[in-house]
Amino acid sequence: MAIFLTGDTHGNFKRFENTIFYEQVGLTKRDCLIICGDFGGVWDGGPEDRRWLDWLERKPYTTLFVSGNHENYDLLAEYPAEEWNGGQVQRIRPSVIHLMRGQVYDIQGKKFFTMGGASSHDIAGGILEPDDPEFEKKQEQLEASRSLYRVNHVSWWKDELPSAEEYETARFNLENHGWKVDYIITHCCPTSVQDELSGGFYQADALTDFLDEITRRCEFEYHFFGHYHTNKIIREKFVLLYEQIIRLKL
Repeated sequence: MAIFLTGDTHGNFKRFENTIFYEQVGLTKRDCLIICGDFGGVWDGGPEDRRWLDWLERKPYTTLFVSGNHENYDLLAEYPAEEWNGGQVQRIRPSVIHLMRGQVYDIQGKKFFTMGGASSHDIAGGILEPDDPEFEKKQEQLEASRSLYRVNHVSWWKDELPSAEEYETARFNLENHGWKVDYIITHCCPTSVQDELSGGFYQADALTDFLDEITRRCEFEYHFFGHYHTNKIIREKFVLLYEQIIRLKL
């Protein structure tokens, strides 16, 4: 059995074509590929979403993902939660599975703690409300000034950051596992790692501070994350992934 990991896909899954991800030959549904957030396969519920989700379902392996900041949380919320390998998941397709926040899973004999979400950094121009009477005017001004902005419930959701209940769930589950797991899978990274990675460019938030707490209290082998659109290893244990696909040594 095998477990692979990669970074943000944003609804573009071409890196998983046979000619690029050639290691998939001989894999079965017992093998897994984990996407570290910004999955983007549940975006507008349209034909393109369905086409790619069906394409992933036909792959020989199981696709797992944590949520990022670029997800349609309204659509994700429509999928019921169920238990899978010791934690709660949402099954988008039989073998396309959302690993929910604050969960600990037993996957191929290894413990994985997951905590999806992140703050959007491409919103300097603000968040527009689609029902604002001046929406079009504001949008035209932002477009003209080339400001980065998002539209509430269209391209941005407040649920990009976990709720208080999800933080409580995470602490409860880690306590039940003695604050010891093999791997941590998130979208963003702990504040201290983010500061080292970006030189202070990215601002701390409740989630990055929480992940700092987790890395202080939890015993783990590696922490894998995406979000920052590059591939890099930090302090030996923190692995930032983007388009690279790596295989865990089990």
